[in-house]
Amino acid sequence: MTNDTKTAGLVMTDVEICLRDHRLIALSAKVQPSEVLTVMGPSGSGKSTLLAYIGGFLDPVFKARGQVVIGGDNLTDLAPESRRAGILFQDPLLFPHMSVGANVAFAVPATISARRERQRIAADALAEMELDGFAGRDPATLSGGQKARVALARILVSRPRLLLLDEPFSKLDMALRQQMRRLVFTKARDAGLPVILVTHEEADAQAAGGEIHRIDAVSRQPP
Repeated sequence: MTNDTKTAGLVMTDVEICLRDHRLIALSAKVQPSEVLTVMGPSGSGKSTLLAYIGGFLDPVFKARGQVVIGGDNLTDLAPESRRAGILFQDPLLFPHMSVGANVAFAVPATISARRERQRIAADALAEMELDGFAGRDPATLSGGQKARVALARILVSRPRLLLLDEPFSKLDMALRQQMRRLVFTKARDAGLPVILVTHEEADAQAAGGEIHRIDAVSRQPP
């Protein structure tokens, strides 16, 4: 399962996020397709606010500026639904009232309107996650690792042009964490997606490879 077109790299220029008089994030970076930028910091350091800014759901209590450009588009000029940012959180956030297959099919682009085709895409995506035959299952019957794979399948069928990872491995046990790291980074690489991972785990950063940007636990005063 890959995107129809390989995405361009993600370029962040003079991105700065502040909470009142404290600067949380100050970053300029470029993330090439299939590469991962890891943003590390302890809990409460503000690293997840970067993903919120890129995705378009930053709480108004924060002040932010700076360009986030991909494919010639400054994402900060676009509505959240137009940014095509795939986001994987700590929790899989599956819809409890939908089957596993319906959860995945829900994310298939609206340009594909035929129900049977949407179901086929969802079934193929689940098969690639080693969940062949799971389409009719209730999400409540799945293990934590299976739910995580369904969440990843749902993101990928949406045809994102970048992937944002908000500590998605933190609630998995060690064995599952290693499996999901390999799966997520392999799928992102195969799809040619630039990836931003936020984490406080060194092992996550090492598995991701690529550049690491570290932020302090104590917020800095703006210049």
